[in-house]
Amino acid sequence: MSLRIHHLNCGTMCPHGARLIGSPGGWLDPGHLVCHCLLVETRAGLVLVDTGIGSHDVDNPAQLGRGFVAVTRPRLDHQETAIAQVRALGYSPDDVRHIVVTHLDLDHAGGLPDFPNAKIHVHAGEHAAAMHPALRERARYRPAHFAHQPDWVLHREDGERWFGFDAIRALPGCDDEVLLVPLHGHTRGHCGIAVRAGEGWLLHCGDAYFHHREMQQPHDCPPGLVLFQNLVQVNRAARLANQQRLRELAQGQAGVVRLFSAHDPVELERLAAPASGRQPTK
Repeated sequence: MSLRIHHLNCGTMCPHGARLIGSPGGWLDPGHLVCHCLLVETRAGLVLVDTGIGSHDVDNPAQLGRGFVAVTRPRLDHQETAIAQVRALGYSPDDVRHIVVTHLDLDHAGGLPDFPNAKIHVHAGEHAAAMHPALRERARYRPAHFAHQPDWVLHREDGERWFGFDAIRALPGCDDEVLLVPLHGHTRGHCGIAVRAGEGWLLHCGDAYFHHREMQQPHDCPPGLVLFQNLVQVNRAARLANQQRLRELAQGQAGVVRLFSAHDPVELERLAAPASGRQPTK
């Protein structure tokens, strides 16, 4: 039976330069980016894929860092936080048993403190980067997001394969399929998260790419997003190689695997149809 999957926007960002990032508008108009997260109802309880910007970030934007707030201009709306949207769906935050993160950048892990009882599934390399960041990594990982001492579950490659990619089963004791798919390059331990959706799959690609046209053939990307990806990458060769592999997957498995990135509002709008399927066992 297919899982019930909710597509959530857990943080709207409005940087200046709409045309630079592919948003409607002029060079100085505010753009539109999202924090696309998933809430998956499984037999093991609720599973969040990424958390976006958290409630504590909304209350205290300074903990996100002045540079991030000044450049991305987040909306900082309590109603957009994952915890508010979980409650709006009729659940308690304690019903979120597992959080599987693509990586631990501040706009993907800001909501972790809102779910202190959840197990946090992350690639071991990403955990090491966040706990012991190099100088150029420090701005992306915010200590406030980990101060509650999360219940970490660290994952490493174990030989399983998924459409030619390395894959790691996030919930090994559960029949529901949620996989970490290593896509390093943006960060040291960046992963995509694959979720079984009926007869096919959803692949949350995190920040492996930023704009839907990057997955097309021929591909291109708005210049502002090209610049940003180049500025924050930790391994350019790995990032570009994984983007090419994702393009090949998108073309070769069209109709079987639906790819989307974390910040593209066009992809979120396409996928955010009313969820259907079974309810979890609480």
